[in-house]
Amino acid sequence: MLGPPGLRVLSSDATRLAVWGDPIAHSRSPQLHAAAYRVLDLEWSYERRRVDMATFPEVLASLDHGWRGLSLTMPLKAAAFAAARTRDGRARLTGAVNTLLLTADGPHGFNTDVPGIVDALGDEGVTSVGTARIVGAGATATSALVALAELGSHHVQIVARRPEAIAELVAMGEEVGVTVAAAAWDEPRLDDVAVTIATLPGGAQVTDAAADALAAHGGFLLDAVYGHWPTALGAAWDRTGRPAASGLGMLLRQALVQVRIFVAGDPDVPLGDEDAVLAAMRDAAMGD
Repeated sequence: MLGPPGLRVLSSDATRLAVWGDPIAHSRSPQLHAAAYRVLDLEWSYERRRVDMATFPEVLASLDHGWRGLSLTMPLKAAAFAAARTRDGRARLTGAVNTLLLTADGPHGFNTDVPGIVDALGDEGVTSVGTARIVGAGATATSALVALAELGSHHVQIVARRPEAIAELVAMGEEVGVTVAAAAWDEPRLDDVAVTIATLPGGAQVTDAAADALAAHGGFLLDAVYGHWPTALGAAWDRTGRPAASGLGMLLRQALVQVRIFVAGDPDVPLGDEDAVLAAMRDAAMGD
């Protein structure tokens, strides 16, 4: 079906979607997207597939006209950026594409992680940020930095182990008007900030001492990890009584923006019954 009356859908022929990555078995994207398309009365399929960097170009090239789009997780965001015929502004800033809209004139790339972070913070009452901290300097950190810039941040401290990765974020900060300062894990003094965004992988080892030091000066914590909670940082925030949220809100919000793209091609135009779509996606996520 094409969806309810008034729903503008790009093409009625392309009905296949998937999330690719390596590893991928943990991904909740199929449940979230399936819930959204049920509400929208769209008979689309959404699957998960393990695709690594080496096989990505070949598998992408093999897709036929029945494919509508792809969600990309690690380690494919840079490869998807390279494959995209066009890229939205957030993708160009971060060098990362996590969404490909597949059309007759080629794949179009988007970064929905950035609005996912912005909207997840908004759901927690954080609608503007002056000073902030990012923990970790990987691919998600680039999206976090651009999200903080969109929220008005003027100073962001990066806590990470790799100085070369921080240097890339310093350059990106200059491009988006944010002063980026580096801090090592063993930094004796940390800035007092309003918001901390943790971008470490779920299995990252963080000592209680390091976590407590970050929590003591960290304001509100948004942790990108959603698979298990609390993380070491989440537990530290709990010990200090400071507010914290897992990455589930980020996951939901970035997926909702992907649904907008797959339905009508625009990440910034809400769906007709978006509240109902988001509620169904949240129920699907909490049901696992």
